[in-house]
Amino acid sequence: MSTTRTTPTEDPAALDRTDPERHIAEAAEAYRNWSRWGDDDRLGTLNFIDDAERARAAGLVRRGASFSLSQSFDMDGPQLGWRRRTNPVHTMLDTGTDAAAGLQGFPHGIGGADDVIAMPLQCSTQWDGLGHIFDRGIAWNGRPAGDVVTSSGDQVTGIEHARSAIVGRGVLLDIARFLRPEASDTDADNAAAGELPDGYAITTADLEACIEAQGPTSAVGRGDLVLVRTGRYARALREGWNGYAGGPSPGLSFTTAGWLHRTEVAAVATDTWGFEVRPNEFDDAFQPLHQIVIPNMGLTIGEMWNLEALAADCAADGVYEFLLVAPPLPITGAVGSPVNPIAVK
Repeated sequence: MSTTRTTPTEDPAALDRTDPERHIAEAAEAYRNWSRWGDDDRLGTLNFIDDAERARAAGLVRRGASFSLSQSFDMDGPQLGWRRRTNPVHTMLDTGTDAAAGLQGFPHGIGGADDVIAMPLQCSTQWDGLGHIFDRGIAWNGRPAGDVVTSSGDQVTGIEHARSAIVGRGVLLDIARFLRPEASDTDADNAAAGELPDGYAITTADLEACIEAQGPTSAVGRGDLVLVRTGRYARALREGWNGYAGGPSPGLSFTTAGWLHRTEVAAVATDTWGFEVRPNEFDDAFQPLHQIVIPNMGLTIGEMWNLEALAADCAADGVYEFLLVAPPLPITGAVGSPVNPIAVK
């Protein structure tokens, strides 16, 4: 007996806000990449980046201009303690004061300083690994979640497996600057020109229109590392964190899952805490797009990236592609990693 596969909607207005489970099940079935790269796969869509893609990306460097896309890692970060996520705690183990006082025990006048940091791996600019999110008890590639991530960490898809994978062609989609040109006035929603308001769900139509407007250097295809700027971080810089971590925010609509799947992008990162729009597009839901793209599609997601300087440069020269080097720290068994991404133009 044949079964009919339902094509998920790409129109946010067509979502039934009362039925997230149906929409999640439909999208998971439609966009699932399980076994696409073998039953033992550990990289998911990062497999789309091959050596030829990296060589092509290296050829995009023309001026040598380098941009760090990371927020700071310090006690002044955005975390409020939700689910034990705190800001980094940086402590000195040895200092110049110790050296000057002769307390370090070294010979012939040599002294030094050492320090230590304690932090959740997803407290600032970071990648979500493939072991970060499950769909009804199932992890990436159809494995039982309990067989993948244990108290010892991610035994299968730990972030260390991506240590050399995330180098390739980066593309900036400055959705905020496209939809709200800088000539506009600041609106009552506190989102200034070049910034989307909280709760704005970026649609497939928005993404495609932005690509067309920005021109050929922003074309998106297989193996690309796509950066989506909403302007939410720019507002945090201006007003303070004010709910940045976990609060209302613009972001990708649940209905963009199909676009993310068919473009065969390797990874996506945004300047927001949660990648997808918040509040979410269902009455009773939590991060439903995560539930599709990580455990079913195998997509690596970046969050809390600082895209401001890069976006300004792209707007100035009209070039939205660049070499992006963004490897995670090879922390064995981790389900996420801090990162200092570098874009080179």
